[in-house]
Amino acid sequence: MTTRLLFVCLGNICRSPSAENIMNHLIEQRQLSDGPEGPAFGHRVVCDSAGTASYHVGSAPDRRMTQAAKAYGIDLVGRARQFDAFDFDRFDYILAMDRQNYRDILALDPAGQHRDKVRLMCDFCRTYPDKDVPDPYYGGPEGFTYVIDLLLDACEGLLDHISAHPVALSP
Repeated sequence: MTTRLLFVCLGNICRSPSAENIMNHLIEQRQLSDGPEGPAFGHRVVCDSAGTASYHVGSAPDRRMTQAAKAYGIDLVGRARQFDAFDFDRFDYILAMDRQNYRDILALDPAGQHRDKVRLMCDFCRTYPDKDVPDPYYGGPEGFTYVIDLLLDACEGLLDHISAHPVALSP
């Protein structure tokens, strides 16, 4: 079984690629990725990220975000892309970093047929009370570190949720 996750923020260079790469890091730790003998426990989790805006399409993750993640032993890789309506069919969970991105994603699904797939990332936090993952783009280094801490918490909670409630698209 494969569960597909899409993390979405505004520009896809800070928060959503961080969530994608943090989740991939945790997936490796929990042995939920493909290894020589396949995924552990028969469950695989695949991640991607996107932005609701096209500002940074093709760009690598922000260097300040990359530095903050590196301090935790996490490499940020990937290139920014824009969310599109086809993503509704490709992913089991679409995880918005904040309420504005949540609304922007739902606006691309006017019939509401994919509404149950779209969730706020902070809904999965276990210790942080935040409702939104703050955008650190215009702040200092402490904002980037805070986002990494917050996303680690939310990604752990999301993995626990997926383990307890497996959902997968039809092949």
